[in-house]
Amino acid sequence: MLNEPPDRGYHYGVIARALALIETEGDLGLDDLAARLSMSPAHFQRVFSRWVGVSPKRYRQYLTLDLAKRLLAERHTLLDTATETGLSGAGRLHDLFLRWEAMSPGEYARAGEGLSVRYGWYDSPFGAALAMGTDRGLCGIAFAEDCGRDHAFADLAGRWPRASFTEAPEAIAPWVTAAFEQKGEAALHMIGAPFQIKVWEALLAIPSGQVSTYSDIASRIGNPRAVRAVGTAVGRNPVSWLIPCHRALRKSGGLGGYHWGLPVKRAMLAWEAARADAESATAT
Repeated sequence: MLNEPPDRGYHYGVIARALALIETEGDLGLDDLAARLSMSPAHFQRVFSRWVGVSPKRYRQYLTLDLAKRLLAERHTLLDTATETGLSGAGRLHDLFLRWEAMSPGEYARAGEGLSVRYGWYDSPFGAALAMGTDRGLCGIAFAEDCGRDHAFADLAGRWPRASFTEAPEAIAPWVTAAFEQKGEAALHMIGAPFQIKVWEALLAIPSGQVSTYSDIASRIGNPRAVRAVGTAVGRNPVSWLIPCHRALRKSGGLGGYHWGLPVKRAMLAWEAARADAESATAT
């Protein structure tokens, strides 16, 4: 992923601009939408098809404001019956092998004191991504398209104020590549309070292309009344995308919040839904 042309970030940028146009001006046709993006229809179609595997016409169906409600109605998974991803050890997630270990409560209480964190900026399917990692695995992934790079770095680094940070993108590049290329092994070092880690474990049980609700997650962790606390823990997930907080929706079908911006969350849900449909159609 390092030193490659920024196609991924460019593709997301095109889709983000298209999303904004669709939201504000309705269902524009291919020619009109391509023109508004200063692209030829053929180039625009190639960008979309390469990014998500379906045509722009098909993909636009996933970028509508009622996406969350449709996903909740059609792909709502109850976590108690969801396919487990092997949370006690190695598990399969996004077609990659994921292994993780959690920081102990004592380590968490020390706010990262004595922890060495390496970081770098990378292109991703959803724009510029900041990744951070320890010797044990990735501890943070943030997306800067909506909030900006300075804010993303300050936000993520501020979660472990006593840690030392070194820019060393090559050191964690294999894990980042596994995360976004969906192959290889991505190791996670989950740094959070015990309650937060329980919530993040529940998020890992939501299959790609499906969604769940904050209330389902609360029930899954044995605290059905803690819906608000679950929402806070979801929002504090430091490893976005790999720990799929974007798959948590309100019971009403609303998107809820997303720490790195709702356009990014909507794009992630649309990307996964379109990919799932494309793969299902290929399989049949």
